[in-house]
Amino acid sequence: MPKVSVDIPQELLNDLNRHVGDNKKFVTQADAIRTAVRKLLDQMDNIDRRHGRFEE
Repeated sequence: MPKVSVDIPQELLNDLNRHVGDNKKFVTQADAIRTAVRKLLDQMDNIDRRHGRFEE
C-alpha cells in the first residue's frame, strides 16, 4: 500500500487521537485518516452528482 505523508496542525492531531486507541473507534491514526478520506470523497461524489458533474 502506498504511503502518504501530511503535515497537520497539532490541534487537529490531538482531536484525531481522542478517537484512536484501545476501546475507541479507530485502532490506528492511519485507520482514522483512511476512513476520513473515504467519507470526504463520498461526500464530494454526492455533491458532484447533485450538480450533474459525476461520471460513473
